[in-house]
Amino acid sequence: METLIAQIVAGAVGGNAAGAASSQMNMGKILNTVVGLIGGVGGGTALAGMMGADGASLIGSLAGGAGGGAILTAVVGMIKNKMMG
Repeated sequence: METLIAQIVAGAVGGNAAGAASSQMNMGKILNTVVGLIGGVGGGTALAGMMGADGASLIGSLAGGAGGGAILTAVVGMIKNKMMG
């Protein structure tokens, strides 16, 4: 349960960081947070799967969550920007 919470929080932070890094990826705080949450859980789970039993650690969950949140926010933000522009 702690790892899931860490993934969610890290994903939200990663999503907002990616949105703040570039105006092309920014979708507003709420969408950055929601997409980051989804990416955080996905990224944290994927990293844990690749790392095996050690992947369930809190640090692995934080790293995977932040990375997953940032990546998904960047991808969705760029797609949204291309479709709107």
